[in-house]
Amino acid sequence: MKERLKILITVKTYPIPSGKYGELVCTAGLTEQGQFVRLYPINFRDQPYSKQYRKYQWVEIEAERHHGRDSRRESFRPDCDTLVILGEPIPTLRGDWSERARLVLQNVASSVEQLREQQDKNGTSLGIVRPRMVHDLVAEPTDREWKKSFLAELRQSRIWDDRPVSKQPPRKVPYNFKYVFDCDDPRCKGHRMMNEDWELGSLYWKMIDKGCAEEEAIAKVREKFLTQMCGPDRDPHFFLGTVLSHPKNWVVIGVFWPPAAKQRETDRRQLNLF
Repeated sequence: MKERLKILITVKTYPIPSGKYGELVCTAGLTEQGQFVRLYPINFRDQPYSKQYRKYQWVEIEAERHHGRDSRRESFRPDCDTLVILGEPIPTLRGDWSERARLVLQNVASSVEQLREQQDKNGTSLGIVRPRMVHDLVAEPTDREWKKSFLAELRQSRIWDDRPVSKQPPRKVPYNFKYVFDCDDPRCKGHRMMNEDWELGSLYWKMIDKGCAEEEAIAKVREKFLTQMCGPDRDPHFFLGTVLSHPKNWVVIGVFWPPAAKQRETDRRQLNLF
């Protein structure tokens, strides 16, 4: 049965090709009560401009619980024809992130370890954590193209389609960008977790399209997603989600990076000395 949901969009992952849907974007957000919701699948680039929502923008949409392969508790199958965008994104004028923080930080997990406990107890597959320290963002080379058999299936399904934007599959980022961080939890042994944020992949290709070498593009991604977002003057939180095909694997799907309170900034600067 479909429900009418009001959701604050906080996450959009980098699109991946799909033989069935063309391409897929995992969108996640929060209800007014702070409950996480995943909208999947959404072929975002094929949506009309009036339905292309941005982060920290409220939307209303009809959706129903998944009854097939995606049994994750927060997952809903959206009816994109019913999507309505409600106003502009919540602003951060003059560095004021308080309204975003009021909504986003209602249910922060103390650590990745706590999220995994919740997953074992009740099937939790989305959450937000505040890392104790973010040590690095590493770029690991990976396949430079999508699988040929997969692309052939996709093109065959698109022969009669008139989709000017996504008829060609999204470009594959040839690196896996992974955060290296630890949690404020005695059980934590450190994490090396992939970041699947759409903005990261878009920044990489933006720099390549400007004529940058791959090393320069990687440096720009690190400057933005490590130095700027996770610097000592920021209080980064990671939105985390599980992978459908590997439900025990957690990945970073977005970053919330408000200015740090003075004491937090001092603590983080001291940690950077070690």
